[in-house]
Amino acid sequence: MPSYNIKTEDGLSHSPGQNSLLGYSSFNSSAPSQALYSYSTHGSSISPGIFQGTNAITGSTPFNQAQQDFPAYSSYSPSQYSPYYNTHHYNSPYITGSNLSPATITAPLAYQHPEHPVTLPNHSPEPHTGEYHPPPSPPTPGKEEGPARRSTDGKLRGRKRVNDPAPPLDSDIERVFVWDLDETIIIFHSLLTGTFSTRFGKDSSKAVSLGLWMEEMIFNLADSRLFFNDLEECDQVHIDDVASDDNGQDLSTYNFGTDGFQTPVGAGSMCLGSGVHGGVDWMRKLAFRYRRVKEIYNTYRNNIGGLLGSPKREEWHQLRREMEVLTDLWLTQALKALALINSRPNCVNVLVTTTQLIPALSKVLLYGLGSVFPIENIYSATKTGKESCCERVAQRFGRRAVYVVIGDGVEEESVAKKKNMPFWRVSCRADLEALSHALELDYL
Repeated sequence: MPSYNIKTEDGLSHSPGQNSLLGYSSFNSSAPSQALYSYSTHGSSISPGIFQGTNAITGSTPFNQAQQDFPAYSSYSPSQYSPYYNTHHYNSPYITGSNLSPATITAPLAYQHPEHPVTLPNHSPEPHTGEYHPPPSPPTPGKEEGPARRSTDGKLRGRKRVNDPAPPLDSDIERVFVWDLDETIIIFHSLLTGTFSTRFGKDSSKAVSLGLWMEEMIFNLADSRLFFNDLEECDQVHIDDVASDDNGQDLSTYNFGTDGFQTPVGAGSMCLGSGVHGGVDWMRKLAFRYRRVKEIYNTYRNNIGGLLGSPKREEWHQLRREMEVLTDLWLTQALKALALINSRPNCVNVLVTTTQLIPALSKVLLYGLGSVFPIENIYSATKTGKESCCERVAQRFGRRAVYVVIGDGVEEESVAKKKNMPFWRVSCRADLEALSHALELDYL
């Protein structure tokens, strides 16, 4: 199998005895004190010593303000998040059914232009009523509209170049959980390097074998379905970063193989990083590919087996089973925490990974994470770094939201400290169990 230069999560912390912590780094410059959760799987009560440290708790004593390492963070409550837009402060300029009745209208008023008087004939036998009828929506532009489309509807449909295509501020979101991918949610890179088997006493040859198998499936899916051969040198941070170059053309019969996107000479030099691109026609073809990737992801995010087809689907099932056995259900525990967050209407999961965007999407699909990560919530930090990605996420969801960073590496911890965001370290499966436990008890 040819080698691929995938940028994986690096700079990872791999100390087996490391505690999981929720650090609020704004209190001081030194490392915060650590609160170790122990997750009890037997019985419904909280086991003694659920916090180990200066504030030990015994029995099932409920938590109070003084027993938490970071009282400032625990003070967040739903009552403090007032609606961002109080509608009673604004008077609507529109006429609604509640303040308009047929009795208030004596006769229809025709618009009179000062130079060209117009008489409004009544061709309809139906009487005029006080109901408001919104104007019809403009028709969706089609390919037959001609060259004027690029300068009018094409601009609108092509979407202005903004940081994110989603609403500029998701004002209903109160808490954003920013996740790392490799060695936090999934186990992949450490299988290939042998780190995982060394730390947790697993069969090294088996771990490497499964890692290589998963790597082959990741790149096979990326190459065959997600245009990675075309897009490897044109990596983007976000799926819609080139959407403004898309003219909205119907792609149902579009032939990506013969559109001349890659030329035999100088194809790799057409996109050399930030700010260096090809011509308008080439950029439009690039945008077409990212739009098709988005369509494929949204279609198969909950049904990757349908995208793989047989016999790849059966191989994928077997690989997932063997990896879960080897990693002691690491992914299952991570999915539990992700699902708890996803079930809250005011919380959202966001993924920031140093893997290139297309292989990252392939990983998300193959590890069954599509249901908890909409494609709009996936960011690749390969080009810009995680700090820049976190700034984009904060710009998108606004300053009122609380951001919690979850990861295993030094980079995400450093970003969390710099941005004054709580950080939850994941260094072993028990840290994911503790995270789920904290979510179930509404501590996060």
